[in-house]
This record gives sequence, C-alpha cells and structure tokens, in this order.
Amino acid sequence: MQTERHGHVLLIRMMRTGKRNAVDAAMTTALDDALNELDDDPDLWCGVLAGDATAFSAGTDLAAGSGGPTPRGGNYGVVRRDRRRPLIAAVEGVAYGGGFEIVLACDMVVAGTGARFALPEVARGLVANCGALFRTPRPLPLNVAKQLLITGRPIDAQRAYSLGLVNELVEPGAAEAAALELARQVCANSPLAVSVTLRALERVVSEPDDRGWAATEVATAAIERSADRVEGVAAFLEKRPPRWTGR
Repeated sequence: MQTERHGHVLLIRMMRTGKRNAVDAAMTTALDDALNELDDDPDLWCGVLAGDATAFSAGTDLAAGSGGPTPRGGNYGVVRRDRRRPLIAAVEGVAYGGGFEIVLACDMVVAGTGARFALPEVARGLVANCGALFRTPRPLPLNVAKQLLITGRPIDAQRAYSLGLVNELVEPGAAEAAALELARQVCANSPLAVSVTLRALERVVSEPDDRGWAATEVATAAIERSADRVEGVAAFLEKRPPRWTGR
C-alpha cells in the first residue's frame, strides 16, 4: 500500500502486484488506516483509490482471507464506511469480486479502456457479500446487474461507461492521472459544501441499505453452510472445474 498527498488530495494505491491486488488482512488494515486519514485530516478534501497498471483489485485473497471487518470501514475497511470526503476509483485492469464492490462503494469511477468489471462469486460457490447485491443495480440497469451477479462474466470498460457505471473513460495507463485531475476539480470548490452535499446525497441513496445488508446476510449464511462453497473455493485454488452438487 502506498499513499501520496497531492495538495488536498490523498492518493491511495493498492499494491500486491503478484496477487492482482487481492485483499488480505494487511491490505484491509492499510486501507482502513488510509481512509481514516482521509476523513480525519481537515487538510484532505478528496481521495483517489487506485491499483497498479495491471489490476485495480481481484477482490478477496481466497487463500489468505481478507481479515475481519474494521470498526469504521467494514469489509476491506471500505464498503460500510460513512465517509465525509469524496472517493474516486481509478481502475486499470481487473476490478473483480470484492474489487468491484470497492469500486461500487466509491463516489465516482475513472477507468482505462482495458479495465474489466466482474462479480465471479457464483463461480466459486459464493455470493457477493460486500454490497454488490444492492449497489450494482444503482448505476446499472437491473438486467445488467443480474447478468453480472448470476453469470459471473465480466463487462469491459466501454460497456460500463456507456451504461453509466464509469464517469470518465481514458486510455490505458491514464486512469490515475485522470482521477487526480477530477479530484482537483472537486477540490476547487468549498470543502464544506462538497462534504455536506455528498452526505445529503448518501442519506437519500443509501436509505434502503439496511434492508440490503440484511438480505446479504441471509444469502451469505445460506452459502456458508453449503457444500458448494467448499467445493467452489477448493476448485479455484486447485485450478480445476468445480463439481457442483447444489447443496
């Protein structure tokens, strides 16, 4: 994990390149710390969350686990955070599973044309349990959200842009710089006005979140007790096709 200050902007980079920035316990802690800094430092007015040139994040590290939820941020230190500052996702390469759910928890998205977005949990015998069950249909049409959630197949950045998930589409490798420029545009405005506007919007949009989290917990509990969950994760780690039983 790296952080850099660019004036009033905090740039946060996830950096587990050999793991496609899959989130382990250490990264969850680092993300939580960085986002606490963003919210608590009055000199920081906007954040940019990026991966590297090859991946934003492939989600949970299934071998190591992502660690427990943090008190302020929830899973990954991000997805249940009550933020006071805007957060922009700068996406290159894959944003899969929990990586996509981190994107969905951000306020705006800048993506390189090579970026891809997917929720492959069903292919592992899992469910998307970090907000995607109720956040995916907000920027995307319901039928596209269903396609992502129950086929596990990715959509590319151009389609995500045309459907409204991505705010700005840029050439490969340019997402971080473009996200920083967008953050600078945010910081040209009153930080108080931006903060209260963001929180007012979030109160309106997130009103159904309690029901969404409750439904997610029911789905997750059903999967946790299943043989398919054990088989799906084992097949992924062993690099073989899963043998589903539906139980």
